[in-house]
Amino acid sequence: MTAIAASSSTPASTTTKRPAASGPVKEVRKRSWWGKHGHQTTVWSLRVTLLVAFLLLWQFAAFLGANPMYFSNPVAVWDQLVTWIADGTIATHSWITVQEVLLGYVIGAIFGALLGFILASIHLIYEVLEPFMMALYSIPKVALAPLFIVWFGIGLDMKIILAAVSVFFLVFLNTAAGVREVDRGLIEAVRLMGGSKWDVALKVVLPASMVGLLTGLKVSIPYALIGAVIGELVASNRGLGYLINDSAAQFNTAGVFAAVVVLTVLAMLLNGIVGLIGSRTNRWKPLENN
Repeated sequence: MTAIAASSSTPASTTTKRPAASGPVKEVRKRSWWGKHGHQTTVWSLRVTLLVAFLLLWQFAAFLGANPMYFSNPVAVWDQLVTWIADGTIATHSWITVQEVLLGYVIGAIFGALLGFILASIHLIYEVLEPFMMALYSIPKVALAPLFIVWFGIGLDMKIILAAVSVFFLVFLNTAAGVREVDRGLIEAVRLMGGSKWDVALKVVLPASMVGLLTGLKVSIPYALIGAVIGELVASNRGLGYLINDSAAQFNTAGVFAAVVVLTVLAMLLNGIVGLIGSRTNRWKPLENN
């Protein structure tokens, strides 16, 4: 009986417990809808409130007797937009400007990114060329428009090249700054581990310089618009710049504001696209602490 009792009690005494889990404990945090989206909702609510307040003040100033030849009013601008949308004016001229902006933006961004990355990686060449690039960047692009008209005529090519030049220098300088600010410790670490120059360029310098590149891409969007519109204002019979010029010549202030509104919407759309690209390409970066 004693042996049986002992044998029966053995499994209970020898049963091993599972070791407690080590490391950080993940705790599921339940957040309300406002906790997830409250900040963005507040930001957008304030933006809409600010825009509505501005439009109301503008309309109120027009009601008090502001000269419509100089200031117009939101209702007149809206009516002009509706008229132009209905007869196809906005679609026709916007498409011309969009072509100029997109082609100029892509051409300028590609050449600016490639040359910025390559030249900034070769320190001696970049130090020699930097003051010349800064000098060229400082030239007002409107001063180049007459020269580009002589070289390329008044067609679509001139506006595309003017937009590309406006974008090129911003992308080039920001990309070069990103390359030159790469942590030298990372480069030396890769070299000590036997990495080649291609490994350093593609696995260290390129990802680290993406911040500068994306900054240049985002900042240069309005400059692409400016370059295209300047070309249209100087010499063109198509595009939103021409629409602004033609409306101003007819003292149609509502038409000027309507074309400016379309340009603003176009700039916001392009900024949104670049912001989306930036959020995709920056996934390798560590998350910021909220």
